[in-house]
Parts: sequence; structure tokens; C-alpha cells
Amino acid sequence: MPAATTAVTGDSDELARFRQQWLEELRAKKKVPASEEVAGSARSASTSADVPAHPHPHPHSHSSQQRGSHDASSPPPAARKPAPRVTPAPMGPALQRAVDVYRKAILHEQRSELDDALRLYRTAFRMDPNVDRAYHLMEDEQQRRATTAPAPAHKVHHHKTASSESATGHVAHELEGLALGPARIPVANAQGDGFVTGMLARLVASWSDGLSFEPANEQEGIPIKTMPDEMLLLVLRRLDHTSVERFARVNRKARVLTLDASLWRPIAKTIYQPPQVPNDEDFEALVLKYMMDYRRLYIEHPRVRYDGVYIAVCHYMRNGVGENVWVNYSHLITYYRYLRFYPDGQVISLLANEELSPSHVIPVLKPTLRMKGLFVGNWYLDGTEVHIDDLLDPGTDATRYSFQMVLELRSRPLGRWNRLDFRGYDSVHIATGEATPLALKNERPFWFSKVRSYA
Repeated sequence: MPAATTAVTGDSDELARFRQQWLEELRAKKKVPASEEVAGSARSASTSADVPAHPHPHPHSHSSQQRGSHDASSPPPAARKPAPRVTPAPMGPALQRAVDVYRKAILHEQRSELDDALRLYRTAFRMDPNVDRAYHLMEDEQQRRATTAPAPAHKVHHHKTASSESATGHVAHELEGLALGPARIPVANAQGDGFVTGMLARLVASWSDGLSFEPANEQEGIPIKTMPDEMLLLVLRRLDHTSVERFARVNRKARVLTLDASLWRPIAKTIYQPPQVPNDEDFEALVLKYMMDYRRLYIEHPRVRYDGVYIAVCHYMRNGVGENVWVNYSHLITYYRYLRFYPDGQVISLLANEELSPSHVIPVLKPTLRMKGLFVGNWYLDGTEVHIDDLLDPGTDATRYSFQMVLELRSRPLGRWNRLDFRGYDSVHIATGEATPLALKNERPFWFSKVRSYA
């Protein structure tokens, strides 16, 4: 009996020591509060004391004893040097903006503002197609961090900052496993400093490197296949952006060629100069905002178009008078508003009735035109707002009033920038500078119409 009691006591000591080391490992990994660890140790000790005497040890007791003896010779877990932790890359600014828009959409949906919510949802998914996954991963990570033990009072602010940064890093690490694809990959063949971003980057990254032009009929040859890429790029540089995008629809090889920075850099650099951008805004800073993606800059950044004219077709009803008193006459009155913008900051505004149709006005709409309803002024673009000032009649030398407009530039569909909505129309007294708003009852939005002769 004393020998059996000694064996049971030895086994209990080994089990208690093994449990103690196991708790220390958990403490190092999960950082369990000290109060819970003490309670766990007490429970472990009481459990080990209540183990019934048995002549044969537990099947796992032999391995536990070996593990306990091995751990006893090695330094305790607290004294071991922890392995360096690799901090995941933070979430990109584009995805962060998409998540913020998605969060605003959820708030609008909770307030039953469904129109605003739908508009923001569409905007968020255009910015990044996986924004919903990123949002839920971030929310789950913040919730998991919130359930951990709070830090002391004098360290609460520091702990909150570290948790938010860790949550962002964790979300970025999880997004890498979602196969989101690269957000910025080089595609330039000639200059080497152009990139493509967004959904197109993920699509191009999935294609093979050996792209080429293939004929529809295998029995027929295709001469363009023998041309080097440098020669094709020289040809594409002589085309406008519409022709370049039309060529990109041929196949994957054509799409990759049309993403070259040497095609889009001169187009973007020519367009985004004052008055398209403020004088104090550098073009290089604008390019860095779009991660050196000149094509995306040209498509997504607001711009007033010079290769055509903006036309607003307006209607209103007017009562007429007839000989028959039993019949009421109503006349549909139609008139047109024209806006033509120039790169030097000059703008032409023309108000014409239905007798002068667009087919007659567009060919002669120039600064040298002199007719009733024609005004010439200056313009500049601020964000998506087009400001038109100092609209004066060039045919009159002495005038007391000028006009000014504020219009909202919109794009339907993306990249067209083909709509202008009235935001304000004022009459300005030249001597005093006092602006008087004018009523806009029958005004309609301006829609862009491309004119070949303007280009």
C-alpha cells in the first residue's frame, strides 16, 4: 500500500507540473489575465489531488511524463525568445476609401434612405468588387479585439491605437487569402513607368505572358502578328483615345498594348492643365493619386471636354388664342442652350430658339460669331463644379450687367463626362458686383455632343 500511494503521488505531481507548464504556454500565447490563471491552477491542483488510485497509469501518462522531463531540462516558455512577428501590410488607400463608402451606405440603409444607400453601394463596388468582404473582415476583427481584456486606465488610449492598427493589418492579411489580385501591376512596354490598377489589373494578371494576335481562320495569315510591339505603339500614338479603346477590343494582346503609359501620358498631360485643374495643383501629384495609372486618371478624374458642344434642349407650354372660343390652343415652345469650352479658359454661351436648329448653329459656333443671345466668358473647373464668369455680349461695348453660371459635371456612363446640371444662374451688376439669382423654371441639363470638326 505505501508503494502504491507513492506511485500515485508521483503521478499526480507529474500531472500537476505538466498542467502548470501547459498553462504557462497558454499565458504566453493568449495572455490570459492573472486572476483566471490562478483560478485555473487551483482547479488543476484540486483535480490532480482527486485522481483515484489505480495500479495502471493513464495511457497518455507515459508520454506526459516524457514531455514533462523534456520541458524541465529546457528553459521555461517565459524565458524563451519569441519568434519575430511579421506585420501584414496595411490596407491600401483605395480599398480603405471603398470600405468607408460601404459603411456610409449601411448607415443610410438603416435609416431607410434606400436611394442614397443604393447609390453608395454601387459606388463602393465600383471602387473595389470585394469591398463587402473587406468590411465584414474589419468588423469581425474589431469585434474580436473588443472582447479581449481591457488594458489599465493609463494605457487605454495606447492600447486602442495598437488594436486598430493590428485590426487593419489583420484584415489586409485576410484579404490576401481572398485572391483579390494585385492592385497595381506594371504594363508599360516602352517607358517602363506606367501601371494599371483596379479590376483591370486583376484581369491582366491572370493572363499568360505569351499573348499574340491569332487569325480567326487558321489557314489564313495575319500580317499584324509580324509587327513588333514598338511599331504598333508608334501607330497607336497617332490615334485618339476612342480609337485606342476600339482597338483594345480585338483581343487580349491588343488590350495589353493599349495599356502602355506612352499612349495615355501625353493625353492626360495635355488635358489636365488649368483651367481643368487649379494652378497650385501639380500634375505629378494628380498622377500619384491614381498610382501612376494614366488611363484611369483620364477616365475617372473630372474633365470638361473640348471635342464637342454641350446642348440643353428646353421646352415650355404657352397658351394661344384662336377664333373659335370653344377650342383652347396650346403652343409647345422649344429653345436651345449651347456651351462650347476652349482649353485657354474661354467659353461660348448661346441661347437660340427652334428656328436655329443644332445642325445650323454648331458649324458656326465660334468666338467670331455675332448674333442675339451669344455671350463669351471665362470658365474653370473646381472638383466637379464648372464655374462660368463674366459672360458678356461681345457685340455690345457698353453694358451694365454680366452673367455667371455654376454647373455640376457628371458622367453617364463612367468616363464620358457628358452632362452638366444647373446649380446656379446669376445676373451680376458690373459696377457694384452684386449678384441676383435668376429663376430656372424650364432649364434642362446639358448633354455633350461630339463634333468631328472641333477635334
